[in-house]
Amino acid sequence: MSRIVLAFRSFFSILFRDTLPEEVAKAYGYSKAGAVKAKAVAATPMAPEVKTSDGALQMLGILQRDGRLVDLLMEDISGAQDEQIGAAFRSVQEQCRDSLEKYFRLSPVIDGVEGSYTKIESSDPAVVKLLGNVPASGKAQGGLLRHKGWRAERVDLPKIVPSQKPDVIAPAEIEIE
Repeated sequence: MSRIVLAFRSFFSILFRDTLPEEVAKAYGYSKAGAVKAKAVAATPMAPEVKTSDGALQMLGILQRDGRLVDLLMEDISGAQDEQIGAAFRSVQEQCRDSLEKYFRLSPVIDGVEGSYTKIESSDPAVVKLLGNVPASGKAQGGLLRHKGWRAERVDLPKIVPSQKPDVIAPAEIEIE
C-alpha cells in the first residue's frame, strides 16, 4: 500500500473512529493492543490521591466550622482578661464537643476515678503510659490513675468531596457591601 493511501486511511480512521487502522499499525510496527490499552488508560478518570493527613485536616476543618477552634487557638490572647478568655472558650468548647460526639464515639481507656488506685491490666505502652517511679523492668501492678486516656470506638467522618481542598481548613470569608 502506498504511503499516501495509508496516511489518508489513518487520518480518517482516527478522525471518525478514534483508532488507528490495524494494517497501518502492523505496517509501521505499532501494536494495536497497545494503542487500545493506552486509550483505555487515558479514558479512565484518575481518582484523587488520598493522604493520611486528609482525615486530620477534615476534622480540624469541622472543629473550625462548628466551634471556631482554630480561630481561638491562633488568636493572640496575651492582652485579654481571664474572664474574657473563659467566656470565649466556654462556647467554643461546647460546640467542639458536640462535633466530636457527632463524628466519633470516644470512651476512656481506663474507666476509673482519676486520683484513685488502679490495677494495670495492659502492659502495652500505646494503651497505658507509666509515670513517676517506674521500675527498671518497666512493669508495675498498679498505681494512681492520673488520666483515663481516650479511645475511638467509632469514627464516622463524612466523605471528602472531590471539589473540597483538604488543606483548606476554612475558606476566607469576604463580605461584599
